[in-house]
Amino acid sequence: MKKGSVFGLIVIAIAIAIIISSYSNTSTYATFKEAKDSQAELHVVGHLDKKKQLFYDPAKDANYFSFFMTDSKGQECKVVFTGTKPQDFERSEQIVLTGQMTGSEFHASKILMKCPSKYTQDKLDEKEYKAKPATI
Repeated sequence: MKKGSVFGLIVIAIAIAIIISSYSNTSTYATFKEAKDSQAELHVVGHLDKKKQLFYDPAKDANYFSFFMTDSKGQECKVVFTGTKPQDFERSEQIVLTGQMTGSEFHASKILMKCPSKYTQDKLDEKEYKAKPATI
């Protein structure tokens, strides 16, 4: 085989490996029910349940925040976020969580909030918050 052919095959093999690795790292959107059935990290879209109390006590543990959220199918679940409570969390119109189910709780590693913008009436303001790494 010529050097050009070998080089071409190597480039194609590397391209296929990159495509496969990037595809396996992407997470998908799901509901709490689907997250319970899966062990993978998923995105769950929903709304904050404002009737239930938020729990955040920075004097006790500044990296523990929990709340209840209702997903797009109407199922409610307790969410635990190992990080500080995001600013203006109660004002959020929609919440996108990244994480996975642990028992009956959803443990979020990221929170993306879509809040009404204070500058324009029709636009939503997006803010993303990442969880602190767990220490053992």
